[in-house]
Amino acid sequence: MNESLFASFIAPTMMGLPIVTLIIMFPSLLFPTPKRLINNRTISIQQWLIQLTSKQMMTIHNQKGQTWSLMLMSLIMFIGSTNILGLLPHSFTPTTQLSMNLGMAIPLWSATVFTGFRHKTKTSLAHFLPQGTPAPLIPMLVIIETISLFIQPVALAVRLTANITAGHLLIHLIGGATLALLNISTMTAFITFTILILLTILEFAVALIQAYVFTLLVSLYLHDNT
Repeated sequence: MNESLFASFIAPTMMGLPIVTLIIMFPSLLFPTPKRLINNRTISIQQWLIQLTSKQMMTIHNQKGQTWSLMLMSLIMFIGSTNILGLLPHSFTPTTQLSMNLGMAIPLWSATVFTGFRHKTKTSLAHFLPQGTPAPLIPMLVIIETISLFIQPVALAVRLTANITAGHLLIHLIGGATLALLNISTMTAFITFTILILLTILEFAVALIQAYVFTLLVSLYLHDNT
C-alpha cells in the first residue's frame, strides 16, 4: 500500500539511468522564443501574463532590485509549468522532492542575503538586534534572529514540497477510492468522482499559486536587502 501510494514520488529512470534532468528541462519547451513580427495567440497570451506578473511583482523594488526581474520571471515560469505538468497521468513532479526545492531556495536566498550585506551592511546587521533591546536579552535575541534568518530557505522549500505532495496524495487516494466503489455503489462512486474532478481543478490553482508564493517570498527577501 505504501509503495503504491508513494510510487509517483520516486525519481524515474530509463535503462537504469535517471531522467530527472530531462524532465526538468522539458518545461522550457513550453515557452518558445518568438521569431515572427506578429506573434500567434499562444505566445501573445504568454507575454501578456509575464508582463502582468512582472509589473505586479517588481513595483516594490528599486532600480537595483529590478535587475532580478529576469531571474524571478524564469523562476515562476519554471515552477508553475513543472507543477502543472506533474498533474498529468503517469508523470513525475520534480517539485515534490525536497532536495530540488532546497536547491532552488538556498542559492536564491543566499544571493539576497549577500546582496544585503554588500550594499546595506548596517541595515542588515541591525536586523539581528532590534533597537531598544535590554542588555540581558541581547545574546538570546541575536541567536533567535540568526536562526530565523537561516530557516527562511528551509521554510520556502518545505512549503512548496508539502503543498504539492499533499495534493498529489489526495488525488491518488480519492482516485483509488472511486475505483474501489465502482463495484459497491455506483452513486457513491459518482460522488467521489465529482470530488476528484473538483480537487483536480483546485490542484491546478494550487500549482500556480505555489509558484507565485515561492517567487514572491524570494522577491520580498530581495526587497529587504536592496
